[in-house]
Amino acid sequence: MQSKKKIIGNGIFLAAVFLLTVVGVFHGEDLEGMMEAIRDVEKIKLVPGIALVLFFIWGESIILWYMMKSFGIRLKKRVCFLFSSVGFFFSCITPSASGGQPMQVYYMKKEKIPVPVAAVILMIVTITYKLVLVVIGIGVLVLGRGFKERYLGEVLPFFYLGVLLNVFCVTFMTVLVFHPVLTERILTWGMRLLEKGRFLRHREERGRKLRNAMEVYRETAQYLEKHRKVLLGVILITFVQRFALFGVTWVVYRAFGLSGAGFWDVVMLQAVISVSVDMLPLPGGMGISEAMFLRIFPSVFQGMLLPGMVVSRGLGYYSQLLVSALFTIVAQVYYSMRRR
Repeated sequence: MQSKKKIIGNGIFLAAVFLLTVVGVFHGEDLEGMMEAIRDVEKIKLVPGIALVLFFIWGESIILWYMMKSFGIRLKKRVCFLFSSVGFFFSCITPSASGGQPMQVYYMKKEKIPVPVAAVILMIVTITYKLVLVVIGIGVLVLGRGFKERYLGEVLPFFYLGVLLNVFCVTFMTVLVFHPVLTERILTWGMRLLEKGRFLRHREERGRKLRNAMEVYRETAQYLEKHRKVLLGVILITFVQRFALFGVTWVVYRAFGLSGAGFWDVVMLQAVISVSVDMLPLPGGMGISEAMFLRIFPSVFQGMLLPGMVVSRGLGYYSQLLVSALFTIVAQVYYSMRRR
């Protein structure tokens, strides 16, 4: 019952954010002119963008397959693709992408994959996923002075906040992994302090969940110490995977017949948006992603700014949502039929 209420709540929240985004972005705009510009775009040139989205989803499935193999678990790549699709779908529709990994664990259990193993693998996927954004953010801060001055004037506060939050997240997770005993003591002390102050009710279940979580971090640390080459491979695949999705905006740019901006400028601007919105409690960065696109791409998309944003966001986020939703349904049907 609680799970159903949570699903309904997430659905209402997603719909509300979507409606607010539509109103905020299109209010007062020339919608007829925008649709005409979208109709005139060279559709065949958008096909590589769809391929990049599929590659993005497929990239995580290869990471999952690769890491499962290091645990001695043999799975077909198409099964890992279903896991990846499930993760992306629930990440797209839940605040801060919080629903993706629990649902992946749920489906992994159907393949008899132990929960601790699934938790360790997904923990490493999360750390490397955030690490790529940290590297991009710090790279832009240190090396992109001209880039920042040219494109990021209005959105620099959001970018700085995004970099700071991602650095904090990666640092915190790394500390959890490599210093789980110290972390457990600090968290236990903090929990008891909150209970004494009557901010939390004393519950044994909460302490048990904390101990289980710390055990996952200990196992993650042991895995990283024994499989450093695997970790390096995962990081490299994640870099390629993330930049494939950022490249969708370049495909859209060229499909509108535009030129003048460099490939890396367009790709890195899209990367800046991802760095800025990744940690915000909005499903898929909805609303803020569109707003940032309209602030940093005017000199790139020029008169095609709004149509460019619609098509770019449509390919990069909404097509990802639809594709992952389709394969989530496939996963549900597949495991339901196999159970019968």
